[in-house]
Amino acid sequence: MYDYAPGTAERQKLQNALAKWRSEVQNIPMFIGGKEIRTGIIQQIFPPHDLAHKIGEFHIGNDEHARMAIDAALAAKESWESMPWEQRAAIFLKAADLFATKYRYDINAVTMLAQSKNAYQSEIDAVCELVDFLRFNVQYMAEIYAEQPGENSPGIWNRLEYRPLEGFVFAVTPFNFTAIAGNLPTAAAMMGNVVVWKPADTQVYSANLLMRVFKEAGLPDGVINLIYGDGPTIGDVVFNHRELSGLHFTGSTQVFRHMWKTIGMNIEKYRSYPRIVGETGGKDFVLVHPSAHADVVSTALLRGAFEFQGQKCSAASRAYIPQSLWPMVKEQLLAELKTMKIGPTEDFTNFINAVIDEKAFDKIANYIDNAKKDGVEIIAGGGYDKSKGYFIEPTVIVAKDPKYTTMCEEIFGPVLTIYVYEDSQWQEMLKLVDSTSEYALTGAVIAQDRYAITEATWALRNSAGNFYINDKPTGAVVGQQPFGGARGSGTNDKAGAKVNLLRWVSQRTIKETFNSPTDYRYPFLG
Repeated sequence: MYDYAPGTAERQKLQNALAKWRSEVQNIPMFIGGKEIRTGIIQQIFPPHDLAHKIGEFHIGNDEHARMAIDAALAAKESWESMPWEQRAAIFLKAADLFATKYRYDINAVTMLAQSKNAYQSEIDAVCELVDFLRFNVQYMAEIYAEQPGENSPGIWNRLEYRPLEGFVFAVTPFNFTAIAGNLPTAAAMMGNVVVWKPADTQVYSANLLMRVFKEAGLPDGVINLIYGDGPTIGDVVFNHRELSGLHFTGSTQVFRHMWKTIGMNIEKYRSYPRIVGETGGKDFVLVHPSAHADVVSTALLRGAFEFQGQKCSAASRAYIPQSLWPMVKEQLLAELKTMKIGPTEDFTNFINAVIDEKAFDKIANYIDNAKKDGVEIIAGGGYDKSKGYFIEPTVIVAKDPKYTTMCEEIFGPVLTIYVYEDSQWQEMLKLVDSTSEYALTGAVIAQDRYAITEATWALRNSAGNFYINDKPTGAVVGQQPFGGARGSGTNDKAGAKVNLLRWVSQRTIKETFNSPTDYRYPFLG
């Protein structure tokens, strides 16, 4: 992993890649059955931090293209699922190497430009996490196929066959993580499935490069079909198709629930029960114990809440801080916030960049405006400007009501709300954190007292699928802290773990008898 510090060769190479991609306007097609499909219905692409500079345009599909993508996937299915797993693995291992080497700076650059991630965040997401997904998933695939029954009766051979799902998988990916865009379709494809992949409009720019690299790695035509278009229009075709076998989703809780409901309403139409896997929203917490160190707390809040403008489903957005620590934590927060620069990703001195689009900007700004109207204390930030890009200042709210709106609802932006509690209320805080939000994605406890850590770990066991001790709640690493949440945050199928790949196969038990019986009579009959 590179840190792109000043003076490094990697920093210069990344800056060169940024300049190259900024100087071109990409004409981005859909990919259906291996063919580039251009409809002539165009949506333009601008960096969220530089709205005057066009970097691309993509061709929008409709219901007919959704049907074409499904047909192409099903046509490729038999050849793909019958390919030896080692050959499928080789394709994705090659893709991983291409991302890590030949296309490293390109995939970082497109993520920085179109999704407004800074160099370090892009390196983590667009390169390292994506490469880890591909390589670890190959290892998990090998382990799954090797898991066989441990016992065989005399003259019997028992084995498990891990079959791909019967039909096609629909992969829907969000704007914020290029690695997720790469993982959701490939995790299913790796296990022998064929895929229709629809990214968010704000992710098309990077998805285009992902698809081109997959093709260069040897992915056969039709295995993954990349389409763009109106969500309900595409969904109406997909969710009414008899061969829908699975949904792999990352996005909003509301959209996921609608998809689940639609699948349920259509259940009698399907050949088999579709696998539904989703990671959705979060209202992620940091719970601070009086024994915590103030500098650890402030750093965890600054990084957890404001990296990538808070546009992570794991971003810290609510914090509970004891009264005894609050003055020192507040002082450090305010001092450090003054050092955070805001601006385009191309300037590597900027820590804060733009939120993804105008819709997100307006929603976040509305929360800030409502807090001002409600007389809630805003101790930092509160400003925003979309004249040149969608920039929102990192904002810290201190709420006297622990159930104030910004303590409960997902904002998905650089807004952190803090509740200051009396040191004696630790037990009450455990119950409050667990009951405040419908989500259960990530959370953190910061403490030096081991009894307090033990208490929090147990009391909040259902409050966060990813739980962090003495760190920010945003540190998921493939193979180390596989990611997912429960409650309103999803099905907790843990991207970056073997359990996720198991969702994309259907097991068949096979019993073979070597010395077959020739008489129906059992000994007890005499």
